[in-house]
Amino acid sequence: MSDPAWVEHAIWWQIYPLGFVGAFPADPAPTADEHRLRRIAEWFDHALELGASGVALGPVFASQTHGYDTEDHYAIDPRLGDDSDFDHLIEQARARGLRVLLDGVFNHVGTGFARYQEAQSGADDSWFCKGRNGFATFEGHDGLITLNHRNPEVVDYVTDVMLHWLRRGADGWRLDAAYAVPDEFWAQVLPRVRSEFPDAWFVGEVIHGDYVGTVSASTFDSVTQYELWKAIWSSLNDGNFHELDHALTRHDEFLEAFVPLTFIGNHDVTRIASRLSDERHVGHALALVLTIGGTPSVYAGDEWGYRGVKEERFGGDDAVRPEFPPRPDESEHLGQDAFRLHQHLIGLRRRHPWLHDARSSALHLTNRQYVYRTTSDAGSLVVALNVDDEPLRKPLSELGIGTARIVAGSGVPGEDVVDGLDVEPHGWVVLEV
Repeated sequence: MSDPAWVEHAIWWQIYPLGFVGAFPADPAPTADEHRLRRIAEWFDHALELGASGVALGPVFASQTHGYDTEDHYAIDPRLGDDSDFDHLIEQARARGLRVLLDGVFNHVGTGFARYQEAQSGADDSWFCKGRNGFATFEGHDGLITLNHRNPEVVDYVTDVMLHWLRRGADGWRLDAAYAVPDEFWAQVLPRVRSEFPDAWFVGEVIHGDYVGTVSASTFDSVTQYELWKAIWSSLNDGNFHELDHALTRHDEFLEAFVPLTFIGNHDVTRIASRLSDERHVGHALALVLTIGGTPSVYAGDEWGYRGVKEERFGGDDAVRPEFPPRPDESEHLGQDAFRLHQHLIGLRRRHPWLHDARSSALHLTNRQYVYRTTSDAGSLVVALNVDDEPLRKPLSELGIGTARIVAGSGVPGEDVVDGLDVEPHGWVVLEV
């Protein structure tokens, strides 16, 4: 398996639409005639200014609450709008050269799903898995009814849904809770979809487990790199770069088989600015994810340093899924420095597309100081991360490299040619060598 060619240049700006436009939670809920989905298109120029090449959308299909309890995969959620609003979104994205990724919830459905309603009334129930007390649910959530992925009709249904929205202009799918679905189900569905859309991209949401085995068996193009996400913030918080080095070694092993979706924030986790115990280290996390192999994603609001803590309770996601104003110029720009840093590092990434599947290796490693080299046949970068109270100083000759040019860093006034590292306490630097 290999990514479609366009994915080498992909940098996603991720949105949770229902929260972004204030459709959920909301009382009363907005109606289709408010056409709130169009508000997202008003932010496409912001995505371009940031440097993104695509917009990854959360659920947009008819659902009961948070979008992951789908009632109708063929209908736009009326709280967001209607079919014409989706067409407008695609048209505006295309006009700007932006790709669009959809979020497909195919492990389970909401209790309002028509087939489930019929099954509840005594009709055919073969579309759903059975549990001890009736129909099986996803992770104990009564409102999420697990589909029977061994039923050929379910295979046909999901295939048709994917094709329907790709024909309408989408470029690919994030497959929600893919880890809960049998790999052989995806291996039946995705080749059929690719036969019509060979350039579509499919990324499975996978938290733990055998990433390589899952990609191979399911035929995904990619999976979500949660191992690396955890290692980034915990190594920075704990002052334990050995954990990060282990994760990057694993990451290189994954890159031999596929290119993971990399991130330091999304709609399901505490924002990085809140997760890190020292705000000076946010730049370290961002520099890291944008200078290693992977297909990077930036969660909307992180580029302005938004904060938000995910809690394990009803409504516990709301803080990380806030409403945004109708247009960027109406927003309180909480962190212009954070935005400029995102722009600069994304720009660096765009200028070095070879980073997509580049490999990393440690040049210097202690608990609180880490220097690694990311390289491919097309180029090489050296990144130095320092979370120590002491500066990191080292001649480049000790790292096996000659002179280098500073292309990014904390406290760096401009681009200079250097023959040694001199990284301030709690600073970082990126060198082109």
